[in-house]
This record gives sequence, structure tokens and C-alpha cells, in this order.
Amino acid sequence: MAKASIVPNAENPEKFTGDLRLGKPKTTAAGIPAVISSAKHILEEMDAARGFKALIKLNQKDGFDCPGCAWPDPDDDRSSLGEYCENGAKAVAEEATSKKLTASFFAENSVAGLAELTDFEIGKKGRVAEPVYLPEGATHYQPISWEKAFKKIAGHLNALSSPNEAIFYTSGRTSNEAAYLYQLFVREYGTNNMPDCSNMCHESSGVALGESLGIGKGSVTLDDLYMAEVIIVLGQNPGTNHPRMLSALQKAKANGATIIAVNPLHETGLLNFLNPQTVKGFLNIKTHLTDIFLQVKINGDLALLKALTLLLLQEEDKHPGTVFDAEFIAADTLGYAEYIAHLRQQDLSQLVIDCGVPLEQIELAAKAIMHKKKIITCWAMGLTQHKNAVDTIKEVVNLLLLKGSIGKPGAGTCPVRGHSNVQGDRTMGIFERPSEQLLNAIQKVYGFEPPREHGFDTVSAIKAMRDGKGKVFFAMGGNFLSATPDTEVTAQALRNCDLTVHVSTKLNRSHLVHGKEAIILPCYGRSDEDIINGEKQFVTCENSMGVVQMSKGNLKPVSEHLLSEPAIVCQLAQATLGSKSLVNWERYSQHYDHIREDIEKVIPGFDNYNERVRHPGGFYLPNGAREGRFNTKTGKAHFNVADVTTQQLAADEFMMMTIRSHDQFNTTIYGLDDRYRGIYQERRVILMNIKDIISAGLQPGDVVDLYNEFGGTERVVHKFIVVEYNIPEKCTATYFPETNALVPLNSVADKSNTPTSKLVILKIKKST
Repeated sequence: MAKASIVPNAENPEKFTGDLRLGKPKTTAAGIPAVISSAKHILEEMDAARGFKALIKLNQKDGFDCPGCAWPDPDDDRSSLGEYCENGAKAVAEEATSKKLTASFFAENSVAGLAELTDFEIGKKGRVAEPVYLPEGATHYQPISWEKAFKKIAGHLNALSSPNEAIFYTSGRTSNEAAYLYQLFVREYGTNNMPDCSNMCHESSGVALGESLGIGKGSVTLDDLYMAEVIIVLGQNPGTNHPRMLSALQKAKANGATIIAVNPLHETGLLNFLNPQTVKGFLNIKTHLTDIFLQVKINGDLALLKALTLLLLQEEDKHPGTVFDAEFIAADTLGYAEYIAHLRQQDLSQLVIDCGVPLEQIELAAKAIMHKKKIITCWAMGLTQHKNAVDTIKEVVNLLLLKGSIGKPGAGTCPVRGHSNVQGDRTMGIFERPSEQLLNAIQKVYGFEPPREHGFDTVSAIKAMRDGKGKVFFAMGGNFLSATPDTEVTAQALRNCDLTVHVSTKLNRSHLVHGKEAIILPCYGRSDEDIINGEKQFVTCENSMGVVQMSKGNLKPVSEHLLSEPAIVCQLAQATLGSKSLVNWERYSQHYDHIREDIEKVIPGFDNYNERVRHPGGFYLPNGAREGRFNTKTGKAHFNVADVTTQQLAADEFMMMTIRSHDQFNTTIYGLDDRYRGIYQERRVILMNIKDIISAGLQPGDVVDLYNEFGGTERVVHKFIVVEYNIPEKCTATYFPETNALVPLNSVADKSNTPTSKLVILKIKKST
């Protein structure tokens, strides 16, 4: 068996400290502790005046979009006290920091030395203040002019034997304007190799919703949440990952909604909420959010959903026409008869065993749904990062179709996206499998023939670099190494490249695991002013619910040597394509209105873009499912039939899911405390059921090594502390990205090719 060993201070981002402190998990989210935490992080990174100036404009209609999550802003009643959460404040603190890294920093710190730091320590160094270059064989990054940097990149790109040897990655932070220019450049260059962060998170949602409903996005608005009778939250931890969602759930509760939460962990944000912007919240009067909590096993969601729908079917059989929406099903769906026949074959007692939730609790949830029509289902990566993710999400859709709960006020699908413009990137054409409609529009507007061959997604891009088929890696934002699976394989893949380039605001681990040559191009953040020819520019973003709005930074950049992402793409395109290009890149670089004028010509739904986006709050993109139209090949919504699959475990095996702490966003580590779970000063922990701890011959506090043997390769990460936690038996949880090394590159979701980071098979052994 091949072996891969990840030691704590090499590719793996956090060192083992052994300084773990445990407290009781919190039962209430936000409140005054969140306010204090927000202020602390802001003041650690900048003076109070700069911090106040940033926060007062964060998520405001005349301000800038949060660089954190994609949760939407209210259309009208935005809080003048601050339309942001604790983790939004942390994200701004990280991005708008006044600390900066100049040539002297890179002269004093070797790449190898920086690689010994944790991701937390790397992130706290500050903003990259000027372009830097690492020559082949060099030990230190050194300054390089923008002109020479673009010339160097263009030289590598133009020397490739095929454009398909270049890979162009995109992070969800990128604006609509930058994403549009980026995909336009990449396609004129000649490839569709555009992996992005969607490939690793909600790709399964896009595939499932596209096939079932004809649009790969959610169908609801914030107002729908306020009107809902039942909200089901599956595989999501909003208190940490989308904290502003708690305000929406609080409002829904006040309007009478029943909230059903489905999760292997009792997450604090799904229990109680103290809104610090209300009198009740300030007085410590909490809102109880979840009415019914279903503690499902890891990957037990499909079985649970089938159990729910089977109970609904039994009631519909007893009282025809009282549970299912027969009129909607007949008029707007296909596959109902096949699905019902499949459902009748299910064994309810086996479904209960497979999901791990007691029957009486499932019955309680079924009763809450039984005679309601205004039902919204919300989910995140707890559903999307499994082998059967697409089928599970289609089962969510099945439930809504049975109830006629799509295309109506207060009802529909709500995949909760992670990064702030990840949905906008896809809308702008960042996709390795572009539609013919998009390619034809590009050809019509610009006159060149874009490539039709599908490109690499994230997993196939890693394989291409590993196998020598990908030779130049260019990342528009993100921390590719820390975000991706199979860390040692990904690291070697990056090292195989002739050149790696990262457009970044801050230093991250991907800059330290590099190709033969490497370049860092420092860009503006969301909070930075962007002034061209004396005129302040703005960019636009699309949130989780399909609203496109402007984002205009208001802080002075920390360095005069930064460029905006649109400017970087324009100059790179000019350096690479030169006179061969049929695109007027110079025009785009002079004013962002020119970019939006052409987006309007190419991307559907952006009519009168410049005019509408200047309206306070922006505008909604067309959404067929929201409007009761299903843009599938048949014009109907589709039921899906899928069997439940269960994971067969040996006596010494466990299922592991990766999770985020309350002190991080994606790969950015804000601190070492997970306040809500009561875990402090240590990230190398594994949460286990006490029965499993005992049966494995362990004790809480033991230091263990974690092994995965998928595909004949032994992967191991060392020195994790066993923590007793309320989690189903045979299920464990560890922090991302510390255990990404255990996520096999070849273990992916069917159809979406998303890494299965929420179900990794483990063996646990005491460290020696």
C-alpha cells in the first residue's frame, strides 16, 4: 500500500500545540460576546477610525459588499447600526488591515521559513503591498514591476504547446466585472480550464437543481423566508458560516414559522439567538429558533427525507388530496408515478436505522409539514460534499414538489452559498463546461471562436498538474492548497508546474507551495477605494438569492502598488494576446461601466445593467423556478428516484466530516477558539461520541493519529486530541483544512465531481 504522511508543520496548516482548553458548548449565538469579538478583531488590525469607516459602509446600499459569505442584504430595512455579523467584521478586519508586507519582509523571510508558520500566523502578517517574484531555485520572493510580471506570465502562457496546459482558478470573492473579464480572456486565449471554488462546495446543488428545476440556483428571497410556515435547515451551521441568516430566522419565527434543523451536531446557531441590535438581545432575552432537531447520522439525510415523504404518503393515502398538491403535480411535474412506486417499496424501519433519527422525531417533523404549503428548504455543504449529494438534494426537491412548495410566496429552495460572489462568478461564465448559449453570445459580440471543448474542474485540474498536463497555474484569489482535497497530492501538483501565479490581498499557504517559478500579484480588496482618472469606480456582486448590487470601497489602499482585479486581467490579456486580441481591453480598463455594457450583451438578465445596478439595493435576476417556470428540456419539474446507500464500516472504522470553527471563514483562520463549541486554543481535535471513545480503547484528551486508506493509499495526519462531544455513534468531526489531507482526490460526488469532505472513512490510533 502506498503511503502519504502529513506532518503538522509542513503542508498541514496548523501545528499541534497541546494547549487545548474545553468549556461547555454555548446554547445561544451572537449577543454581546459577538460585539466584543468583532471590536477586538477590528482593533487588532487597524486604528479605530479606519475600522469604524469600514464597518459603517459594510453591506450598506452605498457601501461595499462583505468579503465573507453570500447571505443577502434586506431589500429595504437595512440596519443603520450595522448590516453585518461577527464573522463579517472579522473578514473586514483581515482584508482592511493596515499591516503590510513590503520588499523588506520578503527579503527577511524565506519561503521555507514562512512555510513553517501556521495558516493563522501567515494570515496575521498583513497585506501584500507590491508584486513579488520567486525565480527558479530561489529561496526568497523578490520585488518585480507590474510590467515585468505580466511579461513573465505572458511568456509562459505563449510558450505552452496548447492553451489547455494552462489552468485558471477563481475564488468566490471576485467581482462580476473581474470574473467576466477573466473568463473572456481565458476563452480568447483558447481554453475552458476554469476550475473554481464552486466545484468544491455547491456544485452538487447546481447539478441537482439544474436537472430537477431548470436553474442551478435557489428560488427564494428573504421575504419568502419571512412568510414561510416551515423552514427546514439541513447540513448547515448558520451561526458560524452565515450568521446574518439568524436574523431572518428570528423574523420568520416571529411570524409563526416552524423551524426544523437536521444536523449531526447541535450547532449553537440553530438553537437560540441573541440579536445584539435589538433591545431584547441587549437585555439577554433570547429567541429560541429550532422547534424540531433531528440529529442525523453523517450522510443519513437521504434516508431521513425518504422516511419523511413516506409518512406523508401514508397520510395522503388515508385522506386523498389533503397532503399532496395534486393540481401542481399534474400540471408542472414529471415522474410522480415512478417516484411514488419507488416510495411504496421503502421499509420505514430500515430508513429509521439508516438515518439514525428515532421514528417519533421523524413523525413529529412530518406532522409539522403535513398540511403546510409554504415550505422552504435550506442546505449547505453538509449535503453537497457526499458521493450521493446530487440525489440527496434531488430528494429535497421531491419533498417540495409533493407539497407544491416551489414557485409560490414563502416556499422554495435555498442553497446557502459560501463566498460572497461565488454565485455571480458562475453567472458571469466562470465554468469549465460553458453553455452553447454563452459561447455563441461571446462569438457574436467579439468575433472570435471560443473553445467548445470542456475544461478542467478543480479535481481534474489537480490531476492534470500532477500528471504534467497542467504547466501554468493562475489563481484569481483563494488559497488553493488549503481549500482542496488530498493535500500532499495537491502540493506536488502545484510543484510540478513551471509557473504558479496568485492574485491575492494577503499572504497564504498557496504562495509557499509553488511551481518552479512563482508570482504574487497584490490586488484591491472589497473595502479599498478604486479610482480611475479621478472617478471612483464600483463593482457588482450577486448574492445567494440572485440580487445583483453595487459594491464601492471607501478605504484608502494600504499601498500605491496595488491594482484592481479588472485592471490585472486587462493588462494580462494585453501582454498575452497583444494585437491578436479582438477585445478592446484598454476601453475596459478606463471605466467599469464599459465592462457592464458588454456583460449586458452577453449574459441574460442584465438588461440596462448600468442603470439598474445604480438603484439602491440593485436588482433581482430572472429566476424561472421562483416564477413557477421550469426551464428543463421538458418544461416540467422532475421527480427523481434514487436508492439509499449506507456506508459499511469495519469495527475499527469511523465516518469523519470536516467542519469549520467559529474563528474561521473558509481557509482563513481568524483565531484558535471555537467559542460556540467550547473548544479553545487548539484546532487539531477530533470530536467523538463517548461510546466510540471507550470502544476504541481511548480516553478524552488522548492524542491520536488519523488514517484513511481509500484507493490503496494510506493517508495519515498526526497528533489530534480526542474530544468527547454530542455526535452520533461512529461519526466524528474535525476542522477543515487540517484534515483535508485525508480527503481522497478520487472520492467525489456523482455527477458534480465535488470532493466528499463530509464523509471520510477513518481509523484512529494513539500517537506514539
